[in-house]
Amino acid sequence: MSIRKQNSREGLVTAAVAKLRDMIVAQPPEAQIGSLPDLAKALGVGIVTVQQAARVLEHEGFLKVRRGPGGGYYGTRPDAEGLSQAISGFLALHHSAHPEAIDIITLLDCELMAAAARATDEALRQELAALVKSIDGRNTARQRGAFDQSMLDILYLMVDRPLMELLSRVAVHHYAEYPRGPVYGGSEGKQRWKRERRAIIAAILDGDPERARFEAQRRRREIMRQLDAAI
Repeated sequence: MSIRKQNSREGLVTAAVAKLRDMIVAQPPEAQIGSLPDLAKALGVGIVTVQQAARVLEHEGFLKVRRGPGGGYYGTRPDAEGLSQAISGFLALHHSAHPEAIDIITLLDCELMAAAARATDEALRQELAALVKSIDGRNTARQRGAFDQSMLDILYLMVDRPLMELLSRVAVHHYAEYPRGPVYGGSEGKQRWKRERRAIIAAILDGDPERARFEAQRRRREIMRQLDAAI
């Protein structure tokens, strides 16, 4: 196949992907989009092009193909957790080191915490207040990790920032693939973790974005200092 024909074919598939994605998001999740012949006719392309476009959208999490009676193409929605795991896998494949993930996590946290302090959902604020009461009992790395994940899950709901959530989830997943370093090692590290979480959550619950950002930035500086000292 000549380069011109190949480019033409790729352009056709790309256009079909965009049109098919628009058709999917215009309908409720799990709605049947149509059969292969129906979609070829609706998109004005051949069956092979539809199949290629469908594979792209399956990979993106927008489409499921069901076979047999009642089969066809069904629209879905990509899941942030699944996307972050896939991207984390890509980073691991390319040997991205965990200090890079920590750098990104702590940088995003500065804005995430500030944005959460502006949130007004009282049920989520109460959930965060209930979570902070469990800090004293979080004495192992596993328990601290579970707390941090629960805290992030609440903050993601408080802050409707899909891109920030995705990037944060990717960094957290990527960091989870590596052994924990010296950031919160020993008795001093455990107590520092508790102080940092209390200070950040208190600022969020007080509705003080600047203080929440300040506490997150102070935490970030200390973490990066600990990492630099360990190199």
